[in-house]
Amino acid sequence: MAEHTSSNITIEAAPAEVMAVIADFDRYPEWTGEVKQAEILETDDQGRARKVRLVLDAGAIKDDHTLAYTWTGGDEVSWSLVKSQMLRALDGSYRLTPLDGGTRTEVTYQLTVDVKIPMLGMIKRKAEKVIIDRALAGLKKRVEGGPAAASASADEAEKR
Repeated sequence: MAEHTSSNITIEAAPAEVMAVIADFDRYPEWTGEVKQAEILETDDQGRARKVRLVLDAGAIKDDHTLAYTWTGGDEVSWSLVKSQMLRALDGSYRLTPLDGGTRTEVTYQLTVDVKIPMLGMIKRKAEKVIIDRALAGLKKRVEGGPAAASASADEAEKR
């Protein structure tokens, strides 16, 4: 079984507000440093994205890939790789846990990346960690600060 990397962050908002941002793929380029384009290819019967094409630039990992999403209630979404130019696997999830009666949310992001080219395990884990940390920081700024803060965080991440 492949190793995965995970991390979590607490966001000052209800889980539904956090999930609304996670589910808004069209706006990913505004708040994530890595996603340059996002296109919903297919939706489920509730209107949630089932397949999404993403153009990713995460430094060592640059790719145009399609992910399949599975939604579990309103507090978890997971994804797996459908097709990619560079990746063999890209599996992950966001799990939301309500805190303080639902006024705050702990977000746990888990990610497993496997590339088609040979790469040391420690370099893959480092890339996973960078992707996770930037995504969680961008998500927090987007949810807590609105679009202006998210745009600024994406600009900062791009400069790194």
